[in-house]
Amino acid sequence: MGKTDYAQLTVHQLIDTWNELSNCISKHPEKLIEIQTNYWQDYINLFQDIGSNESQNNNDNVDKRFNYKDWQENISLHFIKQSYLLFAEHVNNAIKNITEDADEKAANKIKFYSRQFTDAISPTNFAHINPEVLSKTLESNGVNLIMGMKQFLEDIERGNGQLNIQNTHLKHFNLGEDIACTPGKVVYQNDVMQLIHYTASTEEIYQVPLLIIPPWINKYYILDLQPENSLVKWLVDQGFSVFMISWVNANSQHREKQFSDYMQEGPLAALDIIKKITQEDEVNMVGYCIGGTLLSCMLAYLAKKNEAPVKSATFLTTLLDFSEPGELGVFIDETQVNQLEQLMKKNGYLDGNVMALVFNALRANDLIWSAFVNNYLKGQQPKPFDMLYWNADSTNIPEKVHLFYLRNMYLNNNLIQSNKIKLVNVPIDLNIIKTPSYFLAAQDDHIVPWQAAYKSSQYYGGKVKFTLTSSGHVAGVVNPPHKNKYGYWTNSKTHQGPETFLSTAKFTQGSWWNDWIIWLKKYSGKIKPIYYSDKSKHDFIENAPGSYVKIRIKEPQQKEE
Repeated sequence: MGKTDYAQLTVHQLIDTWNELSNCISKHPEKLIEIQTNYWQDYINLFQDIGSNESQNNNDNVDKRFNYKDWQENISLHFIKQSYLLFAEHVNNAIKNITEDADEKAANKIKFYSRQFTDAISPTNFAHINPEVLSKTLESNGVNLIMGMKQFLEDIERGNGQLNIQNTHLKHFNLGEDIACTPGKVVYQNDVMQLIHYTASTEEIYQVPLLIIPPWINKYYILDLQPENSLVKWLVDQGFSVFMISWVNANSQHREKQFSDYMQEGPLAALDIIKKITQEDEVNMVGYCIGGTLLSCMLAYLAKKNEAPVKSATFLTTLLDFSEPGELGVFIDETQVNQLEQLMKKNGYLDGNVMALVFNALRANDLIWSAFVNNYLKGQQPKPFDMLYWNADSTNIPEKVHLFYLRNMYLNNNLIQSNKIKLVNVPIDLNIIKTPSYFLAAQDDHIVPWQAAYKSSQYYGGKVKFTLTSSGHVAGVVNPPHKNKYGYWTNSKTHQGPETFLSTAKFTQGSWWNDWIIWLKKYSGKIKPIYYSDKSKHDFIENAPGSYVKIRIKEPQQKEE
């Protein structure tokens, strides 16, 4: 499935959303009149105080798109800015008002696409009224626009006719050299994953090894970026024996792979190898996002079979209860999933570019429009940024794996229903999981709303600790202690829901890693000298980061006719 196919699907969704909005307006014409009246009154008020200090102090430093001084100091530009912000505010309020009694999914779609519209028409996105762009154009005699057009054409060519905006410098980093460079060995591989065992950096290690399951919708190295912000390196330096699953970048050969295959050939296969290497019967496990969802399925599967090789489980920004899926729910309903299924049949996988477009749209100002202005209007080269480099390294997902996930989790919320899902003919039930668990949610997460992550933490029968960190889905998780950035909330009191948790929680400045490591050590056994079997010393496939992670969707072996 290419971008063009997905664009056609999006057009259908826009038409449907417009029809739903029209229906909402037709039911409440009086609200539309009220909204228009209020807007014009506020616009008149803006005219009246545009020259006053009060007007020019409004919205200062609130919206970073307007940080350039002329947006505030030049009265004409200040008026353009204020007019836009007023319009966007009224559109937002109008949509909320008009869709009050609409179907929740329909209302969320209308809100999402209306925000896409207001983001797109920001005056900062137009060269002739963006003062910073105008200044650069005069200073360079228009060279910035020429360079911007050159980069625009290069991005079109790289996207095979579709615009593929670069958020970061794609040639600045090299996997295994300055990013994903924690030393280790690939000790096992199969059709869906490579298993990396990281080299110890301490003379002694904790007895219980640690296995990390990253999401397969992205590359694993978000948890092993540069040495100063690598969670993997930090754990190794703390004395943990760390293993990492590196998922394959799927192609047509993986079209028959099932969700249960990812469980069996992923973490379950890894457990067997780790036991052989370390001679330990128990493993601590970490699941990030959809990797956490898979981990919960595996724990329920093992519990039903009365097997308990997992000593503790950590869930990073993970959904188990999909009743509140956040903005991703905009893209998931029965009609869209059916259309997506038809589009995936050609190659047998979801094109990673499609998933990238979805995630970028959730943060359009940060991931689309800021790059549009910097690259094409200012003519600047995108700066190197490790998180954005990782974000641009998309992965393909096998068709059947993706459809199982969408239908069973997002559409029908089957995971929280006892014995509703079967994996390898075993009905699973989250309630029978007794494994001690640590749940981390992020306050500004646009993919896994923290309230939904809190609800997800309430289904287990074992002891659960819930922690809330500042920032979002990625920056909240990748937050090394030495930066002393953001903060996190913990709560040892009894709480009935997310609101009660937050209102009575203790806030601690800095990284949640510090809190988690104290919890993790309780389940990590004794500290012992490094000892592994002869297999771990001599039998390995290649050095970390391995070959699977280096396969990009633009490489020849990933192209499909």
